[in-house]
Order: sequence, then structure tokens, then C-alpha cells
Amino acid sequence: MNISVGEKLVMKKKHPCGCDTFSVLRVGMDFRIRCDGCGREVMLPRVKVEKGIKKVIGENK
Repeated sequence: MNISVGEKLVMKKKHPCGCDTFSVLRVGMDFRIRCDGCGREVMLPRVKVEKGIKKVIGENK
């Protein structure tokens, strides 16, 4: 799956704050994503992120 820095991800599960969209900050073996609702940054393994993606929204410009 080709995901790059700056894209927005809509996840299957919501963050505890209630928002389900995240911005990608770092890509590699791990992903660093930021919740668009509360601003919390989370670092997750690539496999977990790729399984949880519902939709990829283009770059935020």
C-alpha cells in the first residue's frame, strides 16, 4: 500500500476523542499519525495501520 507523508487516513475504529481521521507524519516500518480531532500523535506498526484503514484521502494542501 502506498501511503505518503501528508495524506489523511480514515480509520475503521475511532480514536477515544471520537474522531476517525488521522494525518500521516512519518512513514517507514512504523507510522506516526496525528488525530485530527485532539492532535494526539501515535506511533503504530505498519501492519496495524494498513489493516485499520477504511479510506485514504489525498494530500492536505
